[in-house]
Amino acid sequence: MSDLIDDPRPGQNLPEYSVSEVSGAVKKTLEDQFGRIRVRGEVGRVFTARSGHLYYDVKDDRSVLACTTWKGQVSQLSVVPEEGLEVVVTGRMTAFGGQSKYNLNVDEVTVAGEGALMAMLEKRKKALAAEGLFDPARKQRLPYLPDVIGVITSPSGAVIRDILHRLRDRFPRKVLVWPVAVQGAACAPEVARAIAGFNALSPGGSLPRPDLLIVARGGGSIEDLWGFNEEIVARAAAASEIPLISAVGHETDTTLIDFVSDQRAPTPTAAAEIAVPVRLDLLGWVGDQQARMTRAVSQRMQTRDQRLRDLARALPRPDSLLSGPTQRLDLMADRLPRALTRSVDLRRGRLIEAAASLRPSLLARALAEQRRRFDQSATRLAPGLARVVDTKREALARRADRLSVKPIERDLAAKRDRLEALNRRLSGAGQAQLKDWGSRLTALDRLRETLGYKETLKRGYAVVRGDGAVVTTQKAAQAATALEIEFADGRMTVGAAGSKPATKPKPKPPQQGSLF
Repeated sequence: MSDLIDDPRPGQNLPEYSVSEVSGAVKKTLEDQFGRIRVRGEVGRVFTARSGHLYYDVKDDRSVLACTTWKGQVSQLSVVPEEGLEVVVTGRMTAFGGQSKYNLNVDEVTVAGEGALMAMLEKRKKALAAEGLFDPARKQRLPYLPDVIGVITSPSGAVIRDILHRLRDRFPRKVLVWPVAVQGAACAPEVARAIAGFNALSPGGSLPRPDLLIVARGGGSIEDLWGFNEEIVARAAAASEIPLISAVGHETDTTLIDFVSDQRAPTPTAAAEIAVPVRLDLLGWVGDQQARMTRAVSQRMQTRDQRLRDLARALPRPDSLLSGPTQRLDLMADRLPRALTRSVDLRRGRLIEAAASLRPSLLARALAEQRRRFDQSATRLAPGLARVVDTKREALARRADRLSVKPIERDLAAKRDRLEALNRRLSGAGQAQLKDWGSRLTALDRLRETLGYKETLKRGYAVVRGDGAVVTTQKAAQAATALEIEFADGRMTVGAAGSKPATKPKPKPPQQGSLF
């Protein structure tokens, strides 16, 4: 039994850690040592998981740092990392023991320099242009005089006041303002939701659907206007079913929404001027058109009146037009009585000729001929009907001979014999199956007895129990107050008082134990 005790070896006095303890210590050291840090580098591989978490790399010319932004943090990023973009990321260092990796949990991303912003902007422009979002053919025509204008801008800035003032001076219209953030991380999603929200309004509802949209913001740096360069804003503007005017920044400022909008205005004030015409100019134009129409109608009436008088002079007098038809009518009136008398005489002669041929003797001969034909047909009808009846009766007799129950009884007896044969075969097969199952059960019972632990006891082994439990080690045997040893022919108890045979009945076989 000496080989069961470990021998002391050199180095065994070093502390022993579990894998989780080492991983936890490394994670705590990283988080305590670095805390919250800022790292500058180029974005490498970017991957968005199904869960919404964002995984990407930030690298320089020698090393790569794995970065993670959780789903709840992605919506708060002012810039979403894109491959090839130079950024400054801010977050906390941590470690993931499941893969023995460390990474930076990023909660803030900024672009490193204006040049990187312009490079990213050019990349987005090329991608959207390749999809056809800048195609002039897909741009909608602006309404000449919209009833309702939707304005998407900040409600507290000077932009909305300039637009409302300009609309009031040119042509007052109903204006719906959707307040949004015009810079910062919330700008892009709020502007995109505002465009989609105006398009979702039902025409003729309690809140009217705008006929024209204006997305407006004052001037600023490229960083201030960056929300209008986000892809989500550009796609929302391209998907708008309502015509849209972009008025972001000053005339020299250009953003992505300017390329996909239906028309770009250099300033918010210019957008209001594009949206509606000048009311006074329209009134003047309408007055001019009314005067022109009055003059045109008057001149047209005078021309038609003169032409009518000219045509009237060319027409003959009414009495000369009716003289010829009047003479023809008088002539026909004189000839009509004579024509009627001749027509009556002619028809009377024809009637007399027809009546002369209708003598009683002729009608009697025709009636006698028809009666003779009818009698001939009646004499031939009775024998024909008799022959048909005889034929039908013979056919019915032949079919009645074949309608017998004997063939049915023979078929029923044959099927009854088949059923009895099948019943005998099924009974024999069932008895054979039961006999086979009984033999297999007997063999399995013998195998169970052979493999049981009692057969092992017969070969010289024993089961040791201490204090009611199975003893498998020397240490457990020394700690027990009494030992019970089970042999093939019985049990005995070994303790301080000696040994004595066991008198209690044998328990069920142990589930696990030691045989020796």
